[in-house]
Amino acid sequence: MKGCVAVGLAGVLLLGAAAPVLAETVLEKISRTGVLTAGTRATNIPFAFINEKNEWIGFSIDLLEAIRARLEKKLAKRIRLQKKEITPATRIPLVVNRTTDVECGSTTYTRGRDEKVDFSVNFFFTGSQLLVKKGSGIKSVADVAGKRVGAADASTGEKNLRASQPKADVVIFQDHPAGLLALEQGRIVAYVSDGILLAGLVARAKNPKDYEIVGDFLAKDPYSCMVPENDSKWRDFVNHTFMELIDSGKFFELYEKWFGERGVVPYPMSDQVRSYMIMQSMPE
Repeated sequence: MKGCVAVGLAGVLLLGAAAPVLAETVLEKISRTGVLTAGTRATNIPFAFINEKNEWIGFSIDLLEAIRARLEKKLAKRIRLQKKEITPATRIPLVVNRTTDVECGSTTYTRGRDEKVDFSVNFFFTGSQLLVKKGSGIKSVADVAGKRVGAADASTGEKNLRASQPKADVVIFQDHPAGLLALEQGRIVAYVSDGILLAGLVARAKNPKDYEIVGDFLAKDPYSCMVPENDSKWRDFVNHTFMELIDSGKFFELYEKWFGERGVVPYPMSDQVRSYMIMQSMPE
């Protein structure tokens, strides 16, 4: 009998040792540390950028602040928003390895990326276009065959350009300002990115009137925030934050602040997009 008991206890211990240790969820980590770590951009006007006062501001920053404020209510404690600068090449790895709890800048929700990270509901809609100098003669992607065209590394702009015009000589840059500088210096004839980001680049160029955005969308680019995989409660928390902003009308106020007629980069929201945003908000 004693031998049977010993064997039984040994089996229980072995089962216990084999049982997986549950990883700390994002909400648990934030509750423990009091810090929300967010990956975002530093030069993507007007989503996330650093202004003349060295302040990190933008539409995406306001969305992150809304997440932080809702966390304080849920956790009943002060939460600090720690912002980390990311690039197109680093944004996904930093979410995958959970260095950042959420990434919110100007990231397109794609099915390929969805294999590595989870996404929030969409918060913006645009599409890839070309930025050129006025008088260049370039009116569409068909006109850049055999010519040097810039794109940000690991961006959907690069992917869409290669698919739409395989004869283009693609030149890769680490960020958008570097691409704009190359266009200004004549090292490339066009720079491809999301239309709204190109508009932001032009807004801060030395001579904005020297440039124009041309061509139809090469592909649609719906923006979302990225969060780590397999943490549905955290993804739901981010989504419900956005839904509350939509339901209260605050989301549209923030949009008007940054993209309205008097915004940093005017980019009116179409009735179709407004209807879609409202439809994304689920009932309580």
